[in-house]
Amino acid sequence: MLDIKKIRENPTAMQAQLDRRQGGFSLQPIVELDKQQKAIEATRSELQARSNEIGKTVGEKMQAKVAPNSPEILALKEQGTQFKQQLSELEPQEKEIQQQIYNLLLQIPNIPSASTPDGASEAENVEVRRWGDEYIPANSAELLPHWEIGEKIGILNFERSAKIAQSRFVTLFGAGAALERALISFMLDRQTKAGYTEVSPPALVNSASLTATGQLPKFAEESFRCAEDDLWLIPTAEVPVTNLYRGEILDSSQLPIWHCAYTPCFRREAGSAGRDTRGLIRLHQFNKIELVKFVHPDTSEDEHQKLVKDAEAILEALQLPYRTMELCTGDLGANAAKCYDLEVWLPSAGKYREISSCSNFYDFQARRADLRFREVGKKGTQFIHTLNGSGLAVGRTMAAIIENYQQPDGSIGIPQVLQSYLGRETL
Repeated sequence: MLDIKKIRENPTAMQAQLDRRQGGFSLQPIVELDKQQKAIEATRSELQARSNEIGKTVGEKMQAKVAPNSPEILALKEQGTQFKQQLSELEPQEKEIQQQIYNLLLQIPNIPSASTPDGASEAENVEVRRWGDEYIPANSAELLPHWEIGEKIGILNFERSAKIAQSRFVTLFGAGAALERALISFMLDRQTKAGYTEVSPPALVNSASLTATGQLPKFAEESFRCAEDDLWLIPTAEVPVTNLYRGEILDSSQLPIWHCAYTPCFRREAGSAGRDTRGLIRLHQFNKIELVKFVHPDTSEDEHQKLVKDAEAILEALQLPYRTMELCTGDLGANAAKCYDLEVWLPSAGKYREISSCSNFYDFQARRADLRFREVGKKGTQFIHTLNGSGLAVGRTMAAIIENYQQPDGSIGIPQVLQSYLGRETL
């Protein structure tokens, strides 16, 4: 959520920054409502002051032995009653306008970082670095897509999954289930060694939690809801982990807080129609390791770079070729101020595909979540900066392994770092 004070103080500058997103978002309705609210607030304050003055005058006159039912006292009391009536009418008006402002702020995306490159679409994202070209299979064009080889050797089944649920679900069998479990353990082990504290949060969250992290109200249609209980299946562990501290004031000595979490994730919207309808790339249910940070504003950009490196380290350990892309303003997620996507090489697609998004939200989520910290020995509080990234999406990592590690005999090699988890060298 944007800072209403900054909008009020310099709406032109804030609008110019927002326009970099090229999304047609306007702050003008908020500016107009804020003026109305401030006008009502000024009138209310004046009426309250006059009402208080009348009360004080009545008290002084009665101390001076003026009769309570004298015309003078009755006139003052009548005037005081009128002021109270006007106040009772203004207070709900002010609350209604404040609610309207809040609702509009919930719809406005974050301001892009000054260092986020300008651009209209993903075509203008900037490649930061590329790793592992030597691991790209020389025969990429000849390799089977992961769903074909996975079904052929019996580790993936989409048909039976559609029977028990619907399309875009998968059931893993045998070595496929073991590979997924090995990846989850490996990723968590690596990130806890890197300094993250593992948490295992609920997979169902309330509406307040989704609102705090920015999924509501904007992305309600993309989520699965248990309406009778006001609970939602999580789209990512970012939601429950970030909300662990919602409404709290932390001590600056507690920062930074680094968490990693494995959870299943659920998304109703699984991509554009006709795109990635087969395989593990876009499913309604998938597993993911999430990295979440709560940091001091002064260190958030450095912490962001570290988080990206921690996600990259998983791909490098698995010897999967990837590239790191800095998203331009036109492709930036609504809640992020700055974002890097990690894209892994998929032979079946003949290109790099997203496997992780690493975002810095600055204080955008913290304002929605009322998540603050207090400097040791100082008065007042500040909003924390929140960051997160996938470390990694497990299904997409499996797809990349199955495709990049295909062997001439039809088997699938196992990355060396996973062999001790699986007790085998091939699938």
